Amino acid sequence: MTMNASPSVYLNPRYQQGAISAAGFFPASELKSVKADIEQWPGYEATPLLPLPDLAAAHGVKSVLYKDEGGRFGLGSFKAIGGAYAVQRLVQQRVREQQGIDVSVSQILENDLGRTCGLVVACATDGNHGRSVAWAARLFGLPCHIYVHANVSPNRRAALQELGATVVAVPGVYDDAVNRASTDASTHGWTIVSDTSYPGYSEIPFNVMLGYTVMFDEILDQAPEPITHVFIQCGVGALPASICAYFAARSPATKLIVVEPERAACLLESARGGAIVNLDGDLATLMAGLACGCPSHLAWSVLREGAAAFMTAPEELTVRGLRMLAKRQPAIISGETGAAGLAGFLAASEGPQRDALGLNRDSVVLLIGTEGATDPDLYQTILKLPDDDVSGFCQSFLQRARRNALNQAASQK
Repeated sequence: MTMNASPSVYLNPRYQQGAISAAGFFPASELKSVKADIEQWPGYEATPLLPLPDLAAAHGVKSVLYKDEGGRFGLGSFKAIGGAYAVQRLVQQRVREQQGIDVSVSQILENDLGRTCGLVVACATDGNHGRSVAWAARLFGLPCHIYVHANVSPNRRAALQELGATVVAVPGVYDDAVNRASTDASTHGWTIVSDTSYPGYSEIPFNVMLGYTVMFDEILDQAPEPITHVFIQCGVGALPASICAYFAARSPATKLIVVEPERAACLLESARGGAIVNLDGDLATLMAGLACGCPSHLAWSVLREGAAAFMTAPEELTVRGLRMLAKRQPAIISGETGAAGLAGFLAASEGPQRDALGLNRDSVVLLIGTEGATDPDLYQTILKLPDDDVSGFCQSFLQRARRNALNQAASQK
């Protein structure tokens, strides 16, 4: 497999500054209540926003800010606040239906209301979303079933089991796991907690996106100056769409650039086609949390006009970005998915689209390190690579991932 020499960058012709109004997407009352709720969860604290002045100087921008989500609730990922918040809302809704009362987070926890409400949650995951749902299920006392696809590593599966989830392995890719989870949930009467939406299923994904806004509150409180650009990694699109809708009201001049793996760029292809495009194939990528071929309909409704550009992150550049962060003093620990936005920035700042993206010496760039080393074995393997072995490692990894997914799918026919 040949690595692409440069990323694909697509400037969105439908982009309109401030096209998505947060007042219409995230009601102000909801934004206030989600922050108050999550601040009551055990272990809540704001994650750090780190300045990277050397990186800014090397790439010709005013500043680079890195939001490090590796320590969020001890789960290693920003998704801790998304899926878990959706689970909390489901418990509150179930109690309201059964008892006719509205209950707070503290009342749920103090009175063990989740354990007695009869709710069972399930989802498909590449790793991080499922960990969030499993953590919340344990917090609120719910049974939980998590579905993983062929290329979810043993370490990530084990982490889900340690949180008390029943883990179900599904042959194929992420979307195969989504379909199996949906079928089983329908059969058993479980509730799917997904971060992707489709016709007829949007309330829960909206609550996942709403949970993410706590992170944006923190960022704007921590940022020393207005942010001009956000390079954000993308799976089904929930996180980029959340940022887009939130910043539309609080920082409308900020440009959002959506970054995806080369073999799983479903939002980029949707932008090119002007409508949702679902990708087939193995979707193989080192960026395990981004191996998604079907965009969230809710996310697409925001990003269609709200994202300034869509681009791909070369696998090799993502690995080099991860290693670059690890060599800092003190080290910044980022998983492969967490470094994808950095890879997008590195590529764009040196590429032919730099001027078109508005990157210059006045730019203030935000990167979100969406995960820590959620697969410790893979992380250590990447760190130990000689510099001249990075390209070959990426090619070998992708070839193995493709074979694994295809062989498992074939064995089920």
